[in-house]
Amino acid sequence: MSRLVFDKVLIANRGEIACRIIRTCRKLSIKTVAVYTAAEGSPMHAELADESYALPENATPAASYLDAAAIVAIAVESGADAIHPGYGFLSESPALAERCAERGVVFVGTRPDTARLMADKWAARAKMSSVGVPVLPGARVQADDEESALSAASKVGLPLMVKATDGGGGIGMQVVESEARLQRALRRASSSALRAFGNPEVYIEKLVAPARHIEVQIVADEHGNVRHLGERDCSAQRRHQKVIEEAPAPNLPSSLSEALADMSVSAGRKTDYVGVGTFEFIVDDNDFAYFLEANTRLQVEHGVTEMVTGVDIVEQQLRVAAGMKLSMNDNVPPNGHAIECRIYAENPKTFMPSPGALNAFELPSMANLRIDIGYRQGDAVTPYFDPLLAKFIAWGECRDAAISLMDSALNACEISGVDTNIPTLRAALEHPDFAAGRYTTSLIESLP
Repeated sequence: MSRLVFDKVLIANRGEIACRIIRTCRKLSIKTVAVYTAAEGSPMHAELADESYALPENATPAASYLDAAAIVAIAVESGADAIHPGYGFLSESPALAERCAERGVVFVGTRPDTARLMADKWAARAKMSSVGVPVLPGARVQADDEESALSAASKVGLPLMVKATDGGGGIGMQVVESEARLQRALRRASSSALRAFGNPEVYIEKLVAPARHIEVQIVADEHGNVRHLGERDCSAQRRHQKVIEEAPAPNLPSSLSEALADMSVSAGRKTDYVGVGTFEFIVDDNDFAYFLEANTRLQVEHGVTEMVTGVDIVEQQLRVAAGMKLSMNDNVPPNGHAIECRIYAENPKTFMPSPGALNAFELPSMANLRIDIGYRQGDAVTPYFDPLLAKFIAWGECRDAAISLMDSALNACEISGVDTNIPTLRAALEHPDFAAGRYTTSLIESLP
């Protein structure tokens, strides 16, 4: 494909996702600009980019990546046409999108009004309900108003989940199984939300257990084209955060798969969605689905969808941001099966981060195995950022082949200097429920 209208793109992120975006930009002959912090030394993404700029020192290195003014200023200084935010940090920030518009830089993401709507999880629920997408019983509550919270909880019903209105990634979520624990859960969730997102607002929602976490990838352009790329099963989680994802979802009735895709495309059209997005659903043991949230950015797990469809989702993002039409003629059916494992520098039992130097970091090279990385041997894993070391994405003609390849790849890793969650990942892959494709969100927690 010939070069898009962008000559140069600044990537407002780091680690594996920055390296992955650089890969597509190179394919499209687009020059890249990286940003980094002094705490990272000479990170891999900064060396891979055509240009790199140090971010101003902030309260913490992580906060530097949240400095929208500094990032846009670097984009202007470097002559970048656009900013790709990756995931996390400012990827769903309407403020960054608006600041880009003010300075004549294209934001590679959805429109600010859509991002603002979906960032407010309660408002997103209401919008989805209004366009015919099922939502779970829920209520907005005040963390410091015990009487009204108890009244709302009695209507929603126990067990329930307390969630932050803003943000994502499982931050602030609290399970409540009795009224006696409600007030403490509300306070903890509200406090976590304030620290993470600057907004203490929370809401309660009926808890579905056992449950599966299924999501649908959509891509939409400004010309009215909305396409889906099938579903992913993201049920293997720890602390409400995904660690294993696969596509297509195993043992999902074809009628439900089609319904979820149709609902996601319809919701995209009815909200005038533009860009890459993911509609997430919780599915109960009767195969009934409820809207969970919508993410207006590239997902960590987008690679499993790319492996079974052959579609470069980052390329589609760039096309849409450039005002071009999608290069897909229709929804793309999956070919074979793909599984992703996120390798973290963390204690495999407690899931606590394990910072340190990567004294050894030798990863396998195998057919049908894609590895997205942002670290090299000798690099330091600091406590300032999410400790994601690499993503392994295995493809097979069938699910069993993908699982076998993934297990072999994980077994072949040689990583030292930090603890990793590889033992947890392998134990999950070998669990009978996972092997049968009938696991739920409780899989990881049930491991010995």
